[in-house]
Order: sequence, then C-alpha cells, then structure tokens
Amino acid sequence: MAYRCVATTIEGFIQQLAVCYVCRGYWYYVTGRVPEGKPGWLIDQKLIVKYQLDISKWTRYRRKRSGRASMQYIRHNDFFVLLATEGAHRFIEEEASVIKDNRKVAITYAGYSISYRGGTVHVRIADETYKDLRAYFLEMAVHRSAAYLASEFYNVAFEPYGPVKLQMFALLKEVNDARQRAGFTRVPGQAVWVRRKRVKPFETIPALEVA
Repeated sequence: MAYRCVATTIEGFIQQLAVCYVCRGYWYYVTGRVPEGKPGWLIDQKLIVKYQLDISKWTRYRRKRSGRASMQYIRHNDFFVLLATEGAHRFIEEEASVIKDNRKVAITYAGYSISYRGGTVHVRIADETYKDLRAYFLEMAVHRSAAYLASEFYNVAFEPYGPVKLQMFALLKEVNDARQRAGFTRVPGQAVWVRRKRVKPFETIPALEVA
C-alpha cells in the first residue's frame, strides 16, 4: 500500500498527528508550507523518497531495535510536518539546526496546539486562539441570552480532547460567573462538547454531484 500522508480534514490531521505519531515517540519535527503554485503531491513524493518513508511497520521496528530513528510525514492543505523518533537518521543530521522537540515546543496548526508533556500527548486550543475565544465570549456574556450563548459554545469547532474540554469548561465558568453577577440565567454545561469524533484521517472526501 502506498504511503498515506494527505489528511483530508483538520480533525483527521490533528488526530493522526497526536494519537498515532506524537503519542508513539515521534517528538522531533520540522514544519513547512507547500510553495504557492506548486502541487502538494510533488512535495509529498520528494520527501517520501528522500527519507524512505514508504516502509513496512516491521522495518520500522527493526530500525528502532538497531538504534535508528523512524520517520513519519503528514500534510493538510499546504501545511506539513516531518517527524522522527530518537536515533540516528539522515533527517536528524541534515535538519539539525531547525528541528524542534515536541516535548519543549508545541506544534500549532488551525488553532490547535499539540505537545508531549508528562508522559502524555496534550491537544489544546492554542493560546492566541483561546484568548480570542475568551474575549468574544466574555464580551457576549451579559449581552446575549443563555440560549444564544449555548449555541455559540456548541458550535466552537475544536474537538474535545481532554485539555480542550478543560479550557472550554473554564471559559463557561467565567461566562456564568459574569452572568450570575448581572442576575442572568446560567448557560448549561451541556453546551460544551465532551465526546470526540473518531475520524479516518486519510479518507477521500466524496465529490459533490453537479446537476
């Protein structure tokens, strides 16, 4: 099977990156953008061949046992990430000056922040994006109905990973504290998503039929 690397949705990209790569020790990474006007598949092909990414899982395990690094690559639209595990590899040598360690520097994309800390992966809303959300909701807290605010919380487009849920419930508490001081009804906790969708990262999106 050909090496699959093009995520068709943001949710699939974040899920694959966090759950299948970072969680399994792919901590060393570089990010990049496909140059404007250049087909993404050309970049994919170049990197897959250059770093020999299209290998079996058995070969990956053999490399790990011999002290060599394994690599993964994933792209969504024009944004891509190359990742490697501990060990020797051409990638580590050639990109040493720009490689980041996900245990120290988070990967940020589409408002998400992915990092590995304390033995686990943390997927959260990136700081600047969260500040924007907080400013919006606190501005609306005493100027809109509870039903309106519940709808706005419900429509926040971030998958409810553990840290995301903590952030959203913290924000909901701030909104309700402001509403309580003003004598308004509370926004119900059910407004916050708590169940994450499992998606197929590389699933082809069906083409729309044109009448």
